[in-house]
Amino acid sequence: MSSLATRHSSLATRSLSVAAIQTSYGEDLQANIDKTIGFIREAASKGAQVILPSELFQGPYFCVSQEEHWFGTAWPWREHPCVVALAPVAAELGVAIPVSIFEREGPHYFNSLVMLDADGRALGVYRKSHIPDGPGYQEKYYFRPGDTGFKVWDTRFGRIGVGICWDQWYPETARAMMLQGAEVLMYPTAIGTEPHDDELDTAEPWRRAMQGHAVSNVVPVVGANRIGHETVTDKGQTFYGHSFIANHRGDLVESLGRDEEGVLVHSFDLDFLDRHRAAWGFFRDRRTDLYGPLVSARP
Repeated sequence: MSSLATRHSSLATRSLSVAAIQTSYGEDLQANIDKTIGFIREAASKGAQVILPSELFQGPYFCVSQEEHWFGTAWPWREHPCVVALAPVAAELGVAIPVSIFEREGPHYFNSLVMLDADGRALGVYRKSHIPDGPGYQEKYYFRPGDTGFKVWDTRFGRIGVGICWDQWYPETARAMMLQGAEVLMYPTAIGTEPHDDELDTAEPWRRAMQGHAVSNVVPVVGANRIGHETVTDKGQTFYGHSFIANHRGDLVESLGRDEEGVLVHSFDLDFLDRHRAAWGFFRDRRTDLYGPLVSARP
């Protein structure tokens, strides 16, 4: 065996085990935190290293309507009860946790995410870039567009890119995180029925959009959604789950249905993914000289 081959054979393969949590939430903040911690412990016991809860798990998805009192449930990101409670859990279990929160910064409010590393340290905050405004998803009433730019996080286990819900529909979000060296993409989500159209079911397009990101970036993608019927309004809203883990081909290697509660866990060989991504040539063959219209306000 050559010295080069010997050296390569002696190197440990870099692997990453990721998890998604799917469950329902109510109006009791502490109960929601405790429930999430229980699933984090379950995922960690199955070997997960980076564990993704769903979007705004602090309570019900309140953006279904415009009600002033929900502003009282926002906190500065370092002081948010979800961050404060999950940081010691991350350190105890030695896992990284992307924590979705309703953030207040002075007079400004954001739909944000704090990345906790495996020692419990907060690596920083990402503020959701794309803010929807439609029936059942009236987020522009509550949240300013994010001002952090897209973020990736150097955790103990790998470089993690995280977008938030509506971000997941945009290929630009995925590609921007990949250009920063993301090794897996994660999207905490709160999505379900459309109050204006009982026949509109977006569960499969929701999945397929992110499966496409997996293929075109040769990267695993994790989507964590909530389940259950919530009654913030009289009509209510039902969240359709369908949380999943997709591999670099876009194949669903782990998935849950509409009503299932639980955790999904899957491991990936990061060294293989690096080589395979390079072999596909997607990043080699980009033509940035032709992409000017992508950054223009209008074509």
